[in-house]
Order: sequence, then C-alpha cells, then structure tokens
Amino acid sequence: MSTEIERKFLITAFPKEQLESEEVRFVGKRHIYQTYLAYSEDQEIRVRKLVDHEERASYTHTFKSGHGLVRQEVEYEISEEVYRQLLMNTKFVPLEKIRTKVERQGLCYEIDEYKQIDLMVVEVEFEDEQAAQAFVPPHWFGRELGQEEEFRNKSLWISLQSQNVRL
Repeated sequence: MSTEIERKFLITAFPKEQLESEEVRFVGKRHIYQTYLAYSEDQEIRVRKLVDHEERASYTHTFKSGHGLVRQEVEYEISEEVYRQLLMNTKFVPLEKIRTKVERQGLCYEIDEYKQIDLMVVEVEFEDEQAAQAFVPPHWFGRELGQEEEFRNKSLWISLQSQNVRL
C-alpha cells in the first residue's frame, strides 16, 4: 500500500496565462470516468476509465483509506474486460472530468474540470508531509478545500447518483 499526500484547491479558471507565460508547463490531458463500487466513511473502492488525447483507453482499480492530508492507496491497472464486468449490472453514472497535468517548480499539478457540475479544482501531490505543509500556493489558486466533504470525489459521485435516480 502506498501513501498519498495531497492538497486540493478551488480554482475559478483554467490557468491559460500561466501556460502562455511558461510559469507552468503542460504535461498531459486525459478524460476520466470514475465510478465507485463500494465506500464507507473512510474507505473507498473505485474504477476508472482514462482516455488520452489519442483516444486510447486504460482502466484502473483503486482502494483508498483514511481522511485528510495523508491517505493510503492501492491502485493497479485492470483490463477493459474486467472493468466492464465490474460495472455490468449497475446503473451507476460515472463522474466525468478532464484532468490536465501541468508542472511548476518541480511539482505536478492536476487540474480537474468536472463535466456534470460547475467545478474546477487543482490537486498537488507531495513526497512527504513536510513538503505539503511548506507549500505556498501560487496566486491563481483559490481557497484550499482541505477536508471539506462536499468536494471529495466520492461525495460528488454520490450526489450525481441521487440526481440520476430523480430523472
């Protein structure tokens, strides 16, 4: 099991100016379809379909546990066949987002633009807690979302499922 150390911030606009001025460097972009198979207050099991700019798809299965800045994570690639089997008898609506990775001063920023809701966030992963605590967000980051439950992907996905039931 690996450790994930990350901070998450709200942003109001994609950082076009920073890309143009080369304050940040574009790394890549993927479309992510994320579905939760099981969850509790402090654990979750999810699958993802990730589609790159050339329309190539890959699939992952992830287990996460914990809350806060530091969480435990096990993630591995699965086949399309296994992905489809896991979702075969569900009517779940995947949470869709476009993830753009950029790099700045040796750190990778993951910018998520959600498709079904009006929300854009940026996540920054760190090697250790000390680096996470010392991080000074650039001016284009909004407020830190920290442990606000309503902004966790799992919560967004659960809300999406309840909206789908009403339709």
